[in-house]
Amino acid sequence: MTEATAGRLPFGARLRAAMDALGPLCVGIDPHAGLLARWGLDDSVQGLERFAGACVEAFAGRVAVVKPQSAFFERFGSAGVAVLERTLADLREAGTLSVLDVKRGDIGSTMAAYADAYLGETSPLRADAVTVSPFLGYDSLRPALDLAAATGRGVFVLALTSNPEGASVQHAMLDRRSVAGRVVDGVTQDNAGAEPLGSVGMVVGATVGEAVQALGLDLAAANAPLLAPGVGAQGATAEDLRRVFGDALPNVLASSSREVLGAGPDVAALAAAARDTADRLAQTLRS
Repeated sequence: MTEATAGRLPFGARLRAAMDALGPLCVGIDPHAGLLARWGLDDSVQGLERFAGACVEAFAGRVAVVKPQSAFFERFGSAGVAVLERTLADLREAGTLSVLDVKRGDIGSTMAAYADAYLGETSPLRADAVTVSPFLGYDSLRPALDLAAATGRGVFVLALTSNPEGASVQHAMLDRRSVAGRVVDGVTQDNAGAEPLGSVGMVVGATVGEAVQALGLDLAAANAPLLAPGVGAQGATAEDLRRVFGDALPNVLASSSREVLGAGPDVAALAAAARDTADRLAQTLRS
């Protein structure tokens, strides 16, 4: 651990504190062309910058986590990436946790370079956590897992996603264990002994239905933060959340983008929508 990170609590501990204080909500910053247009903004770097700035102003200090989707910044090239850098810096300055949604996955030195880009202490693109894809094998993520641990940051590993195509890979069986199950096993091992919550999280869709039970996955034993897309506009109900996550429900960090972002571009309306969603989720997940 470097001198710069010596006093930083692990990501899991910081996330638990933020969820307890502000509710279990992660709001996305997803500036796709259609949403920019609905906000009355040009599909340009200038529109992107205004969108991201309004989101940071509305969400910082009001929600536990903010999740910029890197692709919507990258599509503008280097100028868009510069806006992403400023967005992450503004969230750091505000003391709000960020999860950069990039879903990177590779092997060896390439995975190490991705880890440096998003988890390295001096990188301008550093976030508090990053999403990663384990489908080159869970241990291919080791450079990111190790660097996150060394810098007090976190990762969210894709485990059981709600897109229809995901099941063909994630439900596949090898030696009587599903691919998703092997991801859960790896996360469980990496989080062993962490208190109050591990720093290696998983992405588990809130709309996967009975898949967790059908595949025999013990999400609670993984001691992992569970980033759950599908809440809000995608229709997951309180009962869906209970059915999918069971005893792991207290570790769920619900991801909602469209429902909250639809309140824009007014900053006050965005902030109010975020707080209303966070309060409702807290009541649902803690009841």
